[in-house]
Amino acid sequence: MAKQTKTGQKRKAVVHALPLTKTNYQILGVALLCIILGYVALSQEPWDGVFPLFVAPVLLFLGYCILVPLGILYRKKGEQQSVPSAEAGR
Repeated sequence: MAKQTKTGQKRKAVVHALPLTKTNYQILGVALLCIILGYVALSQEPWDGVFPLFVAPVLLFLGYCILVPLGILYRKKGEQQSVPSAEAGR
């Protein structure tokens, strides 16, 4: 239900949603795969080998710090935000 102000006007309820598309979910899937591969590389023996010391941290950094934020924030250039603002109804 919409709340009424002192003057009797009704305020419209604002719905906030993340506009995630198929491309966003694909990027997040690649990020998850990268993170899993990073942990698998981290668990390899010998502990002083190339995979646990160099490849695993690069994969984990790429997954957590680059691909996950990119998957959340990515939007096509021509695409506009579909959430109405408070000023649009006035």
